[in-house]
Amino acid sequence: MEASLEKNNFLFWQKWLFSTSLLFAFAGIIFAFYGRNLIFLPYDKMIARVLWHSSQFPAQAEEFRAFIYGPFGGTIACCYILLAFITHYAFKEKQRWARNAIITAFSVWVIIDSSVCFYFGAYPQIYIINAFSITVKALPIIFTWKDFSKTEQTVK
Repeated sequence: MEASLEKNNFLFWQKWLFSTSLLFAFAGIIFAFYGRNLIFLPYDKMIARVLWHSSQFPAQAEEFRAFIYGPFGGTIACCYILLAFITHYAFKEKQRWARNAIITAFSVWVIIDSSVCFYFGAYPQIYIINAFSITVKALPIIFTWKDFSKTEQTVK
């Protein structure tokens, strides 16, 4: 009974990580093609305040905003689709490299992203977007940590 409960707990967190990865990938796609919408309006305003001390992008920067949201959203989608595949296969099989790759990749991202945001004063990016994103990933890692130590790891 306890083993079944542990397995259900692991699968819940694995599915959480998989589902949220797909959700974030979808958000990246929306951001790339339709970044100027009500959902992303607070992000636009934050960037405009930080860079231009205004509530909106200046007219001469609008084309750049429309352009840069494409590659930015595409990168977000790519990253989370990759995470979904890792989560659906290797993470589900409790392969340590999958867990460690997730930790390493997102640690590098949050350090770089947060450092740049701190430098430019884009604090909401750090304590809202980055903190939320890391929490969504950290919870499954924390709650499944012991499951990875139970599995025998072989080097091929």
